[in-house]
Amino acid sequence: MNCPKCQANMAKVTFQSVEVDRCEGCKGLWFDLLEHEDLKELKGADTAVDTGGAERGKEMDAVRKVDCPHCHTGMISLHIPDQPHIVVEQCTICNGVFMDAGEFRDFSHLTPVEFLRGLFS
Repeated sequence: MNCPKCQANMAKVTFQSVEVDRCEGCKGLWFDLLEHEDLKELKGADTAVDTGGAERGKEMDAVRKVDCPHCHTGMISLHIPDQPHIVVEQCTICNGVFMDAGEFRDFSHLTPVEFLRGLFS
């Protein structure tokens, strides 16, 4: 499988029992249906899986028109509800999610303001 952003090879990475794909180029992450939610609950998954630099992730975040590496259809950009500063790409067919380098680490940790915003929304 190739990265939807930079077209480099995606390598399998396993943390505990969850397997995801990490780009060997830009270090973006591909999550099959709800894998990002499963990994978020596992202590240490953020730094073990998301090894890319946030600066590189911000560069790649500008690339928005991408195709799903599984379905090869156009993906849509979505804001994470409790963390609207994080924009991910999601496939409308298989519901897989692509996060740029650094986004999963950010997604894994709610700030106090984000936590409170989630309680009242």
